[in-house]
Amino acid sequence: MTNMDLFPEKFRCRIAEQDYIDPKKLLKALSEPSPVSIRTNSERWNKQPDCLRPIPWCKSGWYLESRPSFTLDPLFHGGCYYPQEASGMFLEEVFIQTAGDKKNIRVLDLCGAPGGKSTHLSSLIGNNGFLVANEVIRQRAAVLAENLTKWGLSNFIVTQSDPSSLSRLPGYFDVILVDAPCSGEGMFRDPVARNEWSEENTSLCSVRQKRILMDVWPALRENGILIYSTCTFNPGENEQNIKWLTERQESETIKLNVSNYKGITEIDFEGIQGYGFYPDKIRGEGLFIAVLRKKVKDTNQSIRSKKSNDQKISREEKAVAGEWTIFNEERLYRQGDDVLATGCSPEDFQTLSGALKIVRAGTKIFTVKKNFLPSHDIAMSVLLKKNQFPSNELGLSEALSYLRRDHFNVMLAEKGWNLITYKGINLGFVNNIGTRFNNYYPVEWRIRMNIPENVKANLIEWEE
Repeated sequence: MTNMDLFPEKFRCRIAEQDYIDPKKLLKALSEPSPVSIRTNSERWNKQPDCLRPIPWCKSGWYLESRPSFTLDPLFHGGCYYPQEASGMFLEEVFIQTAGDKKNIRVLDLCGAPGGKSTHLSSLIGNNGFLVANEVIRQRAAVLAENLTKWGLSNFIVTQSDPSSLSRLPGYFDVILVDAPCSGEGMFRDPVARNEWSEENTSLCSVRQKRILMDVWPALRENGILIYSTCTFNPGENEQNIKWLTERQESETIKLNVSNYKGITEIDFEGIQGYGFYPDKIRGEGLFIAVLRKKVKDTNQSIRSKKSNDQKISREEKAVAGEWTIFNEERLYRQGDDVLATGCSPEDFQTLSGALKIVRAGTKIFTVKKNFLPSHDIAMSVLLKKNQFPSNELGLSEALSYLRRDHFNVMLAEKGWNLITYKGINLGFVNNIGTRFNNYYPVEWRIRMNIPENVKANLIEWEE
């Protein structure tokens, strides 16, 4: 069997006739190993990988020489970096060129799991707005919430809603990202993606993508930006879908300046501007991306807010929250025994609560029992004040045991709540009750892999 035989015949026949593609070069590139890349979290970690191979369109993106063990790296669990495909990091350049100057921005990542683009948007927004990260599948929404919590910027809310629910929020968002489910041709280096492909599935994907676009379109404000992306080469899922949308909604595609980035293909389809990432031309997986601006305002629906059932926060609770964190006091609210800080204003939170199913309502600061029990959320948050809890530094072996919730050795200097750190990065809490300590790393997040003896050799090396 030749490398060409690895790929579905109907796929090979189509790309042989497709604009912008050199089929022989593309198939050869798809027969080679996938590049490995990560994006670092500058709010938490200011070091660079020792390889010094930057991704040109993302200032915090890096190519790695080989694939390390991400699962067995405490720095990954501490939110210092996220393994992300390089082509997808072009989202940063799109955001900067089309929405980077907007203030108090509301952003929706409609298909957010597992969290690569959501954590990226969280960094791009910073303190200048908030992110609604949505995922329709419950298990994937939990993974999305975990990864955003580890990233630690606390400017997000995680929801689990069908795209049709967004029609309840007409004109609400400034930016919407639709990283649409697709036929996955851009990921054909993975045999699973190749084996799951069929011509019938590309047609089903196209129909589903149209429905998603029409469902979410009302939630975009006038002059708002919709970013549409797929990881496929199929025009029926890409530029033809965008053309279809512009024929039904008053909108226009936005031309980006990509002159600084060698290898990105500018696609022009009947006046539709899009951008193709082909693995024979760029170092990354296959990607299509297009940007639309909405030209009219939807006026046929009003937004309903949900009345708050949250309890009032006591003066003492506000004082403890202010002692431990730098959250704005106006963002605090009580939900049962928990005191949380929302990623948005109370008004925005009530609006979102009335329309969407919220999975992660905000950053839990503490639970009120007899005492104030700190949450794992704030151990991960960059808004936790320094030196509020004793810090206990672990080596690699002990840190991995902590993340597995196995027994490990540590000398805790003080009774009560202690932070566990690795290379100065918070991993979570333990509670020293005198005769022993309790590990409060979330059970559902624990590492389940066995730890090999040579684990250190499989981790990323960082510049000093």
